[in-house]
Amino acid sequence: MANSRQIGRRVSELRDKLSQKGLDGALITKRENYIYLSGFTGTFANLLVTKDKAILITDFRYVEQARSEASYYEIVQLYDSISETLNDLITSHGIKRLGFEDDYMTWKTYDEFCNKLSSSKLVPLEGTVELLRVIKDDDEIEVIREAVRLADEAFSHVMKYIRPGVKEMEIASEIEYFLKNQGARGPSFDTIVASGERSSLPHGVASSKVIETGDAVTLDFGAVYKEYCSDMTRTVFVGNPKEELKKIYGVVLEAQKVGLDGAVKGLTGKEIDFKARKVIKDAGYGDNFGHSLGHGVGLEIHEEPRFSPKSTTEMKNGMVVTVEPGIYVSGLGGVRIEDMIVINDDKPIVLTASTKDMIIL
Repeated sequence: MANSRQIGRRVSELRDKLSQKGLDGALITKRENYIYLSGFTGTFANLLVTKDKAILITDFRYVEQARSEASYYEIVQLYDSISETLNDLITSHGIKRLGFEDDYMTWKTYDEFCNKLSSSKLVPLEGTVELLRVIKDDDEIEVIREAVRLADEAFSHVMKYIRPGVKEMEIASEIEYFLKNQGARGPSFDTIVASGERSSLPHGVASSKVIETGDAVTLDFGAVYKEYCSDMTRTVFVGNPKEELKKIYGVVLEAQKVGLDGAVKGLTGKEIDFKARKVIKDAGYGDNFGHSLGHGVGLEIHEEPRFSPKSTTEMKNGMVVTVEPGIYVSGLGGVRIEDMIVINDDKPIVLTASTKDMIIL
């Protein structure tokens, strides 16, 4: 995890943003955001960051862990309700305008804070911390690289388990067991194993369906390593597939190559999405590619930036994004191929190493 120097830099960047917004402090309760800003990995914390203070509030279960992981912060143990503790702190520190995570805090909590935080006005942060997280530093990229490596190894490992008669859930279980056995905290999302006609479901989470000869099998999974996620997809065939599925595989592979080559610094998400989407549209499958080309990955499995028809975000070096075109035909099946990349001037760094050659088991 991040060291005190990195945490100090991140907190300093947050303080700059708070100053620009005219805020005296920020309350951070979203787990991914407090991990990023403090290094604390427990499941309950509230950060109060002011112009000159960094305070982490947690309960008895996590005080020792917080002192170990979040040395940059003053640790406050929660005894009363969080609203009462916060009210005492913001009053003593003279906080008049307090930023809060408007896209994360529930209405119930917001209403309680509005009534209990007597000396402070709550002001939306509007994704301030998430925007800080968009560009990964070298240490973050190395951790993500390891999460990707674990997924690559899991793909190689599970190839010998995919055969007629095996259930999708058994394949998913083998992937997840392998990831944990190799050092991952666990899968970064519910493992997708979708076979046969079910492979036309873009998010077909593993079911009790049995693999059959001729099936396309889409595997979409990732690992969580040191709190950072990975994400990859490969589609393989059990026995010789139908000719249309072979054709679709070639189209998706070409679209993915175009997407990778086009993912360069300075272009917007929608410009990159268009390049790959055009390959699929020109092949006659435009209506069968209904999701975006890619999404950011980091402490969350889906975060900014996006490669999508609506994304105006300009790509910058250090952004970590997936490139995952797919074609899904109801009643036939589907193909998706996904790699993770790092934006790097005019040639992205491709992190995923698994082969994309057509695999027929």
